[in-house]
Amino acid sequence: MEKLLQHWLTEQAEKQPDDVAVVMGERKLTYGMLETQSNRLAHLLKDRKCLRRERICILMPKSPESIISIFGVLKADAIYVPLDSEGPVSRTEKMIRKSRAKWILASGKVEHKLLKLLASDDLNSSISIGWMSLTPPDDTIVEKLDFTASDLQNYPDCQPEYRNRLEDPAHILFTSGSTGEPKGVINTHANDMHFVDWGVRYFGITSRDRLSCHSPLHFDLSGFDIHAAISAGAELHLVPPKINILPNLIADFIRVHRLTQWFSVPSVLTLMANLDVVQEPDFPDLKRILWCGEALPTSSIVYFMKRLPHVRFTNLYGPTETTIASSYYTVPKCPDSESEDIPIGTACDGEQLHVLDVNNRPVKNSETGHLYITGKGVSPGYWEDPEITNSVFLPNPFSADPTSRIYKTGDLASIREDGQVRFHGREDDQIKSRGYRIELGEIEHALHSLNVTLECAIVALPSDQIGSKIIGCAYVPVNGSPVESKDLRRKLSEALPAYMVPVVWKKMPALPKNKNGKIDRNMIIDKILNNASQTTENK
Repeated sequence: MEKLLQHWLTEQAEKQPDDVAVVMGERKLTYGMLETQSNRLAHLLKDRKCLRRERICILMPKSPESIISIFGVLKADAIYVPLDSEGPVSRTEKMIRKSRAKWILASGKVEHKLLKLLASDDLNSSISIGWMSLTPPDDTIVEKLDFTASDLQNYPDCQPEYRNRLEDPAHILFTSGSTGEPKGVINTHANDMHFVDWGVRYFGITSRDRLSCHSPLHFDLSGFDIHAAISAGAELHLVPPKINILPNLIADFIRVHRLTQWFSVPSVLTLMANLDVVQEPDFPDLKRILWCGEALPTSSIVYFMKRLPHVRFTNLYGPTETTIASSYYTVPKCPDSESEDIPIGTACDGEQLHVLDVNNRPVKNSETGHLYITGKGVSPGYWEDPEITNSVFLPNPFSADPTSRIYKTGDLASIREDGQVRFHGREDDQIKSRGYRIELGEIEHALHSLNVTLECAIVALPSDQIGSKIIGCAYVPVNGSPVESKDLRRKLSEALPAYMVPVVWKKMPALPKNKNGKIDRNMIIDKILNNASQTTENK
């Protein structure tokens, strides 16, 4: 049988059943407990006629139950689809429908959201719900449950037989889509296992390590945290969502849990540096800090490297479509200047980065071109969306294999004389904000759908953080409408996650146009930046 993602758990449970696998607050799961509970869940799902490659949504906060759910779904030959438990119902519903899921595994304070989702007759009749927490749900949702956690005790402890292969999907992660519809990126067992294998070797992760899991489950960085820890037999420490962006509490978390590896988006590290929460010296057990999702300002790197001389620092780069990361750069020494360039580095094992011109020819060193990625991390594409898949997953011109694909990232890059790749930003209307990849078109689509503006334009504004942007909105209210930015913000928050809601708003009598009659977004940016009366609403 081929080794799949769940086999790492089974192997560790056989070798070290009493060792701690997952920690969250006072709660701990041993490898034996995680193996047993996920096996029972897999048997239950199969008993309830869950079919191979069926999509099972996971709607719960990060918790031990969520980790059990992930491995139970994999062992049932199904595909897990992590959803944002705090995201807007309308967007969550789109993901459930697009994945054509028949199951939702739920836990935590999600009863109200479930009730709203099940208000649609077709979802109410087609979706089965499993309650994974031992804490019973509110009475409002009990009658809609197919099973509860107590039912798991009636199923076998042994690992069920499986038919999945390495090329089968392990999970679907939804990212922002320019048409207003989220795109479901497929990652296979092979995609994930290749990167995790490389990462565990390169970062030297062993059973003595204690890894953070800071990112939410619907963000691809969490996949590395989970599977790297399990494959190495290490401890996985789930960072409670309530401290996600509280620098002082994050620093305390690293100290108290004696973490050996911290992995997060750069905005978190920048906040920690800006608020000076790291003591000198600090974090004696920490061996490495990793970041991915956007650029980390060199000033923040200098801050950490001066205070933590015993720690190694690695920049990772890669879109969800190429599985967690495709390149890496470990900073060799503390930068001499805060203006020093920090590259995205060189390709991870089994990956290749290509910087090409408009005719798909390699550019010369130091010239800016379009960044493409090939290799073992490249996703099969977007779930049931062949048109968008074929627009960015292209035949690989560097391979004789007709099935080989190259992914067009939409990023601009150059290759330095030393072979390191530099990132130069986006070539389209997609931006990175707090590590999340956002299509500005999706925000515009949501705003238009409110029918309260004559015109609107979503723009990316410069940020103090290199490689990241602030989302701005210019709008013209419907004639006679008293709508203000606070009203639009509130309405958008019901349709979009918080990280996609514009921070800067500008009401205008009309949006400026260029000679072709199109909205002049550059002029809008200038007006927002230069107008002292602009309204800024900090999140």
